[in-house]
Amino acid sequence: MIGSKILVVEDEKILAFNIKSSLQNIGYTNIEITDSGEEALKKVAETNPSLVLIDICLTGQINGEQVANMIKNHFSIPVIYITDYIDKSNLNKNSLNEPFIYILKRFAEKDLHIAIEMALYKHQLERRLWEEKQRLIAIINSMSCAVVVTDTNGYIQMMNPLAESLTNWQQNEVYGKDIAEVLSLIDKDTGEAIGNLATKVIEAGTVLRIPENCILIAKDGTKIPIGDSVAPIRNQDGNITGAILVFQDITQRKQTEAQLHRNAFYDALTALPNRVLFQDRLKQAFERSKRRNNYRFAVLFLDLDGFKEINDRFGHGMGDDVLVAISRRLESSLRSGDSVARFGGDEFTILLEEIKDVTDATNVAKRIQDTLKLPLHINGHQMLITASIGIALNSSSYEQPENLLRDADLAMYHAKKQGKARHAVFNFL
Repeated sequence: MIGSKILVVEDEKILAFNIKSSLQNIGYTNIEITDSGEEALKKVAETNPSLVLIDICLTGQINGEQVANMIKNHFSIPVIYITDYIDKSNLNKNSLNEPFIYILKRFAEKDLHIAIEMALYKHQLERRLWEEKQRLIAIINSMSCAVVVTDTNGYIQMMNPLAESLTNWQQNEVYGKDIAEVLSLIDKDTGEAIGNLATKVIEAGTVLRIPENCILIAKDGTKIPIGDSVAPIRNQDGNITGAILVFQDITQRKQTEAQLHRNAFYDALTALPNRVLFQDRLKQAFERSKRRNNYRFAVLFLDLDGFKEINDRFGHGMGDDVLVAISRRLESSLRSGDSVARFGGDEFTILLEEIKDVTDATNVAKRIQDTLKLPLHINGHQMLITASIGIALNSSSYEQPENLLRDADLAMYHAKKQGKARHAVFNFL
């Protein structure tokens, strides 16, 4: 680094010229000399030297150590202190105990050369490390996920702007805090605290997923569902030096999942369970009946009487309104543990669980028909809607739940042949 620009700050003129001569002998040619701290700061600002050699005992309004600190802190330029043997006992007091940060006034040119080259090399390494750190910080800050970095104890070292936004904490508030204090996490279902994920991943030594149903309680009390992962940070030797949490607000994802679930298992018009969900519940009831001898249930298959005439006369919009109104009446006629589903079109199915005998099922059918006798008032029209209901009770003779549903359907057709607003039990056909 012979071409480096060096500024010598020394108020003893003879010593200053001796230092310049030594530098020239070594091979440095771009050298400037000044004798005051104020002038040194001015030259540093104007010429941006590669390195500054400064007398620590510089006289003037600001001493050499103050000038050196300003140069290092404001201009990021390496500084080598010039001192004499008298000052050697005070090296620690003046923070000169680092190698190659000072040189004695009675130096050999070889020592001066080594000190300058090592100071420049050290500064270059520090600059590269600083630039790499800034590059990593820029990458982390530009990520579309929240990021929090901790040390091996789970204490926060940094967090990116998105993490600040989600937690409602600022980075300057959280540095050195236990991550569990800042990232207050609970299980949505149990309400229990999840704890310090950083220390858990450091103990495990592997990447862990953020637990399902994890809720972040922000500083202002806002509750946010989050998801993603926590990973250990390792150095070049493979030793764990901390942890990094990457997470994001998954509110939209949860809403999308919930909507997909509703689309898959619920009727869009009536909001009742659909055919798929009803058949699943029927299957579960069927399996329970195999395990419990005293468990009885029944399936009701319901079809509205003359519904086609409503669509033909008033249009499908009115027909949809009627189906929604009927759905609410069916729900109001059942116990909380029973299920009613829109099976398709104007057909509905009902699962009655924990019944004693066929009378419980027929009583429900009667209650439904009594409810439907009350006129509907929709869009300025009064309507009377009736339904035919078929009933099938579970028994050991059924091998598949679909067969029970089939028999309830057959019973419904039998009731419809007998006239409107009737019900029939398959066993009595």
